[in-house]
Amino acid sequence: MIKAVDRLLDHLTMYRLVLYYLMALLGAAFAFGFVKLVPHDPLALVYTTALTVSVCWVTNKAFALVFEVPANNESVYITALILALILDPVTDLNGIAAVAFASVWAISSKFIFAVGRKHLFNPAALGVALSALLLDKPAIWWVGGNPWLLPLVVVGGILVVRKLRRLDLVATFVAVAVATILATTEPAQYGNALKETLSSSPMLFFAFVMLTEPLTAPTQRWPRVAFAGVVGLLFAPNIHVGSFYFTPELALLVGNLFAHAVSPKGRFVLTLERIEQTAVDSYDFIFRSQRRLAFQAGQYLEWTLGLDRSDNRGNRRYFTVASSPTEQSVRLGVKFYPQSSAFKRALGAMKPGATIHASQLAGDFTLPSDPKTKIAFLAGGIGITPFRSMLQYLVDRKEVRPVVVLYGTEGQGDIAYRDVLGLARRELGIRTFHAVAKGAEHGQYPGYIDARLVRLTMPDYLERTFYISGPQAMVKALRRKLLAMGVRRSRIKVDYFPGFA
Repeated sequence: MIKAVDRLLDHLTMYRLVLYYLMALLGAAFAFGFVKLVPHDPLALVYTTALTVSVCWVTNKAFALVFEVPANNESVYITALILALILDPVTDLNGIAAVAFASVWAISSKFIFAVGRKHLFNPAALGVALSALLLDKPAIWWVGGNPWLLPLVVVGGILVVRKLRRLDLVATFVAVAVATILATTEPAQYGNALKETLSSSPMLFFAFVMLTEPLTAPTQRWPRVAFAGVVGLLFAPNIHVGSFYFTPELALLVGNLFAHAVSPKGRFVLTLERIEQTAVDSYDFIFRSQRRLAFQAGQYLEWTLGLDRSDNRGNRRYFTVASSPTEQSVRLGVKFYPQSSAFKRALGAMKPGATIHASQLAGDFTLPSDPKTKIAFLAGGIGITPFRSMLQYLVDRKEVRPVVVLYGTEGQGDIAYRDVLGLARRELGIRTFHAVAKGAEHGQYPGYIDARLVRLTMPDYLERTFYISGPQAMVKALRRKLLAMGVRRSRIKVDYFPGFA
């Protein structure tokens, strides 16, 4: 069952999954409204949704033109649908004005309250917070208080968390919020407090959709856990400063400030210098940046292109930075397939001088802090890109580490970065063993990376930390094989980032 779910999720971008989730909630609420299972007029719900979508779309287009940045339509629709799910559905003039006000501020916050071209606050949270403070029109969070919608909230939310691999974030938030609620409640009321919190409050929808918003949450694990704790503490309804009580959106805005303080800063505009072919259907796009990009070898970025016509995969992708932190240029390694997405087609059509936007530096698929740690790099196809970054980094720093590389490809033409692999062997003694499925040459292993190859090349494999990068099916299969061979879970790191590339 889990494998089937993962296969489905692997073919959806994170943004598209969240969008479908929100659409399903609104569709169910509309249907339930006709039989009075949701206390809102279906027509008012449709009207409010149309209003948030149209106002958000127009506002985003206007600001994108003024600030000369790509318009991310998926994130616009996500923000609009969140607003429709938490604001009171309206048809009266005052209510319409409040919804439009919240929508305008939600989108404009991405541009006005931005540091280094990266927005600071969760857009929907800021929009409804300003509507409450300035117009006395607070969010009612109706989606979180309806028992008929609760199963859909939970099931869809679990899929989002699975896709993002953010169980640590959501679990910490829920645990801290519940603990704080109980700590501020009379013991005799614990049962009612728990029932209200888990079934009739916005906590779960808030956690699944708004807390996990990637651009305003920390990307590293321990800052992310701390962020969840801060928001969970302030989320509890009895937490206040004097007569001022926190609301869910205010709790999140405070958390966003904390996230900004502990996260990598800024969005980068990168200019294409040249394109190099690295293997059959694989190319490196080499960019220059006006300011230096500080990152660790093996980390990834979210890359955004302005597309005239996008497809269902959107205009944003997560890709590993293939260059080393020691290099001046920023290198993006991509493999193209016959049925490439609109994003990849636009990327392939780029000419020198064209620009791309990069942000949300993240990832802990990085070299261990102890240089004596024995390492094994297991790569499949274009999954060699993070190892290219790490090996070039070690070569440039003349840093000798006990590393063995196993590189699996379909054929000889699929082997990328031969120059860096050769340099690592000559300069640092780091050997690469090639597993070639078709047409293996002398000295190469015929077939795919398997347990036999691991034992042949690394008799001390139980002492090594394994890094695995490549197609998801390969990564999962190798992880299972290593566990069966007795390698501890703590010694296996897999390269994962959200989105479908």
